[in-house]
Amino acid sequence: MKTVFHSAASRGHADHGWLNAKHSFSFASWYNPERIHFGMLRVLNDDFVAGGMGFGKHPHDNMEIITIPLTGSIQHQDSMGFSEVIHAGEVQVMSAGTGIYHSEYNPSPSEELNLFQIWIFPNQKQVTPRYAQRKYNLAQEAFTELVGPQNSGLDTWIHQDAWISIGDFSSETLTNYNLHTARHGAYVMVIEGSVQIGDQILEERDAMGISQTEQFSLHIKQNARILVIEVPMN
Repeated sequence: MKTVFHSAASRGHADHGWLNAKHSFSFASWYNPERIHFGMLRVLNDDFVAGGMGFGKHPHDNMEIITIPLTGSIQHQDSMGFSEVIHAGEVQVMSAGTGIYHSEYNPSPSEELNLFQIWIFPNQKQVTPRYAQRKYNLAQEAFTELVGPQNSGLDTWIHQDAWISIGDFSSETLTNYNLHTARHGAYVMVIEGSVQIGDQILEERDAMGISQTEQFSLHIKQNARILVIEVPMN
């Protein structure tokens, strides 16, 4: 098993006042030649957006974009005609494909919005842009799949053989994550709590890239919520 540890403090940081953003991989003005991507995972941003603020209309193409609000809600509008609010407990996916424009902002005048935005390289370019959104309920002591490939049976599918899961686990439990194929890798981020993988302890927002294995074990040290992004490595 091959691993790479990324501490929460090692992430890129941009504080724009209305936006406090942490970047797991090189993004915007933050560049780290050793942190460009993990396999097909290109971006994992941990954004805190002040009430009433957000991102104006901007373009994307040929990227699978996944948004997971952790607290608060996000108002989305795009050139496909969608105008939706995504709440905590929901997940949104967009296949940018041949090109889209969209805007995102925090509709609450006072409540801060915290979200993960994830970009994954697609396995097909120039596809017709697509939008999907759904609610989810997290199972206890297990991983719940939020996003998968087209044949996954999920409404929130993307153009890549990739899976995004979140799990809630109790202290001092042991759980395993089984990759769909040994050709994949898993990027694991501890949203909250404390987890041990191998000899490494991961605290809140610490992350580990894991590859060259079909399974790995997680020892939950303190009640934890865990994000796993499983992607092809090449």
